[in-house]
Amino acid sequence: MKLLTKALLFISLVFSLAHAKEFVIDNTHTNVGFSIKHMMISNVKGNFNTYAGEIDFDVDKKLFNKLSAKIDASSIDTGIAKRDDHLKSADFFDVAQFKTIDFMMTSMKEGKVYGKLTIHGVTKEIVLDAKVHGVIKDFQGKQRVGFTLEGKINRKDFGLTWNKILEGGGLTVDETVNIVVDVEAIEL
Repeated sequence: MKLLTKALLFISLVFSLAHAKEFVIDNTHTNVGFSIKHMMISNVKGNFNTYAGEIDFDVDKKLFNKLSAKIDASSIDTGIAKRDDHLKSADFFDVAQFKTIDFMMTSMKEGKVYGKLTIHGVTKEIVLDAKVHGVIKDFQGKQRVGFTLEGKINRKDFGLTWNKILEGGGLTVDETVNIVVDVEAIEL
């Protein structure tokens, strides 16, 4: 009986892996974005322009078996060079010392991706809402998957603590960062 159970388990594992495919992020059709409140009255939006990632995706079940990303912290871009330079400084990301932002998925359940995010040398568990938009074949016959990951983190949890108190109270830069990552990935 044990042998039969092991054989069935092995067959089901092989079958499930047969539907999993490796994908790589298509940088020309992907956006790694964020927004954060400034002076409690407006939102500043930005992106990271240099990144890479690996994805192992089950096209039938629409589930990630593996999802990892490495972001070049110095590629931060809010559209204002002076602000970007401040964000790259020791006050925030300290890109001279902490060159990358890393994410490694640990599991996926019910439309949520759980993983470890490392920013500024600090690793924390986070949860992102995941929405798979679809899988199609491109003009070269390769499959592409599109998905969005969204969530919130507290920047202070990662050692990004710079701030100034406003004259009327409140903070110059909010602690909550909204993350929105829109990805298109290509089958390897």
